[in-house]
Amino acid sequence: MAEHQGLLSGGWDRVASNKRYIVWFYLLNLALAWLGAAAFNNQAHDFLDHSLLSGRLLHGFDIGVVGEMFLQPEFGQTHASRASGLHFALLFFVATALFLPGVLQGYASTYRLPREDFFRACGRNLWRFIRLMIVAGIVMGAVAGALFGIQGVLEKKAAESTNELLGFEVRVLSLVVIFLVMTALRIWFDLAETDIVLSDQRAVRRSIGTGFRHMWRNLGRLLGSYVVTTILAAILLGAGLWIWMRFVPPASVLGAFVVSQLMLLLLLIPRFWQRGVAVSYYLENMVEPVAVQPYTPAPVAVPVVNDPAPAPLLPDTPPETQGA
Repeated sequence: MAEHQGLLSGGWDRVASNKRYIVWFYLLNLALAWLGAAAFNNQAHDFLDHSLLSGRLLHGFDIGVVGEMFLQPEFGQTHASRASGLHFALLFFVATALFLPGVLQGYASTYRLPREDFFRACGRNLWRFIRLMIVAGIVMGAVAGALFGIQGVLEKKAAESTNELLGFEVRVLSLVVIFLVMTALRIWFDLAETDIVLSDQRAVRRSIGTGFRHMWRNLGRLLGSYVVTTILAAILLGAGLWIWMRFVPPASVLGAFVVSQLMLLLLLIPRFWQRGVAVSYYLENMVEPVAVQPYTPAPVAVPVVNDPAPAPLLPDTPPETQGA
């Protein structure tokens, strides 16, 4: 438990010292989401401004009314609005690959990282991060597909049993296993990203191998830290939804916007906390020690001083003069 607290506290200190990264990522997410939803917003305005369905949406959100709106021929096709949202989601993916190296560099710094160093780290690692994210997407997609396929087979076998609770138990247990496996894969590639940035590793495959070895050696310690932050995210999400349903009136658009955006801002904290945990683990266990040679002082050359010839001794009393 002390080890978990060490990683969690170290990661939290890095997040608390660099709160501006969370704010900037939130603003970036908000701007891209607003631009991505602009096409659908315009399409909905053009339809609802001339439809009686708008009155049923004026004092709250009704999923049945929204579904009926999509079925109306006057509403038109949603291909353009979906494509716009997909494009801006892809842009957010690229922006994450661009700015995340600077965040990791800032977390590893013992001082406030200057702006030029932040963007230098971003530009130097952009292509490396894109290659790593492609590999991570392939690996995670393949593993998730295999796990959900196994889950389907197990649930089908459990449905043939006479135990009525067996199907539910198999589903819950399989979802827990899938969550833990996918979290371990997330740890693997988070460590690989951290190694790429902090060790300036150009060969992405080497960082992938290094991240896997450290993930496997310290799986319990790292997995415990990530699970704690994930539970915190679930608590924040549940609390935000409860506050929204309990205290925000259905007709309060401003209240719904404030609560939802505050909830999204707070949900960024566990994600960045996990990055801080990865940086703390890297600095503690993955930095190669530098061999220090023992200091031996160089011999000091003492200059040889030639003593001058001794001065002639003078008699204490002058000699007597002859013939005196």
